[in-house]
Amino acid sequence: MTDAPAPGHVRVRLDLSYDGRDFSGWAVQRGRRTVQGEIQDALRVVTRSPGPLELTVAGRTDAGVHARGQVAHVDLPQEVWDAHGERLLRRLAGRLPMDVRVHRVSRAPEHFNARFSAVWRRYAYRVTDHPGGADPLRRGHVLWHNWPLDVDAMNAAARLLLGEHDFAAYCKRREGATTIRTLQELSWERHADGVLEATVRADAFCHNMVRALVGAMLFVGDGHRPPQWPARVLAGGVRDSAVHVVRPHGLTLEEVGYPDAAGLAARNAESRNLRTLLTGC
Repeated sequence: MTDAPAPGHVRVRLDLSYDGRDFSGWAVQRGRRTVQGEIQDALRVVTRSPGPLELTVAGRTDAGVHARGQVAHVDLPQEVWDAHGERLLRRLAGRLPMDVRVHRVSRAPEHFNARFSAVWRRYAYRVTDHPGGADPLRRGHVLWHNWPLDVDAMNAAARLLLGEHDFAAYCKRREGATTIRTLQELSWERHADGVLEATVRADAFCHNMVRALVGAMLFVGDGHRPPQWPARVLAGGVRDSAVHVVRPHGLTLEEVGYPDAAGLAARNAESRNLRTLLTGC
């Protein structure tokens, strides 16, 4: 995975969205339907490429998770881009299934990498505590929580989690991967229709992090734990059996942020550094 395409190739940025209900997540898996697999197959067909085309994505979403503002890149031979670039968007629209859409295709600036250039990812998680359950027309995107939720208590808990921390207590560990992240924003809002929406933004997320954080704050919101409890779990550094990873269908990747073109190379190098927490003297 490099910051520049191979000689004779063009790096192409794809901005896309999908309904994750019928996908086994983003990443290609043998014998399973995935977002990456659908887009790569469509690209290969519409560009008449003889070999496979591999996408790099800003954030690999799990099975059932949706995206409104996902970003990926693919390196295409120059002659393929010259022949198909202007028509690629419409051709993909005719080939892709209706639950995944590419809504912008553009030539990426120098040093752009969909994964390593990103400075933040923003997710939303949507919950309803209506005693009658979720609106059936939104059941694939809104979690029903069968207890009344106190938004003020959830926001009080959220504020204690902001900043750079080791989020091991809220992540599924992966060998050799760091769980240190900078949580830039975490807040809850109840909309006029009664749906509660969490905004969660960080430089990056480890596996299950957003869904575990939401699970902890729901436990605060329904009165089972005090607002200080999620921060105590975080400080403990180990998973607490009371922290439930909520179901994926309430989660949507809303947006990915990138620096301007002049800052891409520096961001790529920074993202590849394995982070450690500074300790006080």
